[in-house]
Amino acid sequence: MLVTMNDLLIPAKKKGYGVGFFNAVNVEMARAVIEAAEELHAPVMVGTAEVLLPAMGLERVAEYLIPMAQKAAVPVCVHYDHGLTFERCMQAVKLGFTSVMYDCSTMSYEQNTEQVAEMVKICHAMGVTVEGELGHVGDNEGAGRLENPSDYYTDPEVAADYAFRTGIDSLAVAVGNAHGDYKFKPKLDFERIEMIAEKTGLPLVLHGGSGLAEDDFRTAVQKGICKVNIFTDLDKAGKRGIETGLREGADTMMKLIPYEIAAMKEAAVEKIRLFGAENMA
Repeated sequence: MLVTMNDLLIPAKKKGYGVGFFNAVNVEMARAVIEAAEELHAPVMVGTAEVLLPAMGLERVAEYLIPMAQKAAVPVCVHYDHGLTFERCMQAVKLGFTSVMYDCSTMSYEQNTEQVAEMVKICHAMGVTVEGELGHVGDNEGAGRLENPSDYYTDPEVAADYAFRTGIDSLAVAVGNAHGDYKFKPKLDFERIEMIAEKTGLPLVLHGGSGLAEDDFRTAVQKGICKVNIFTDLDKAGKRGIETGLREGADTMMKLIPYEIAAMKEAAVEKIRLFGAENMA
């Protein structure tokens, strides 16, 4: 069943569990995630991000994700993550995505607020939910790495103003998290998460979820995180599945696909259970 982000995150916030958002850049990833959610009777979010479009174009992603979500036995939100341009976000909406994240976090506060507010106005008129980001979640390595991540942490007081002025449905926060592989054990600011949740009243989003400790996930959800983004763990699981298939003698792509899906499905099941979403559909 295809739904919006609010259909999933508002109940999650009320009942104190988290919903996994999994980037699915091919049909195998999408199958793994949706089948995992169906087996666990859990709500789930799937989609892609602008930085992942070189792997699979937005139109192709929509062609398999929208029908799969519509036919799923559990609620599935199809979400466009880290949309960096107005045009791409609108393209996702026109293709049938039910939720978008318009990431203006590298802009000035006023620009971020104004542009996201305009996106919210348009998307809400079309029945689409919107996620914003305040502060900035960097990368663990490469061009997006931040030298002093704490300089970009989300300020709870500013977050309250941002939530009010933009009208967003969920807020991505910077609280010690980062995208990609963690080279060192991250230290999340749980008190900050709790304060932002209290000040804004919004479901909060944790980007850079792959690689965090299980206790970190549990505590973050308890403090107000309602959506957790996962890609790296799923991506690596698929690679491990293919390697297992090769070791066991699978000698064609067709024979490798079941190994790939099984490994990614196991990773998705683990995360869904960890976030407390099992039997919440």
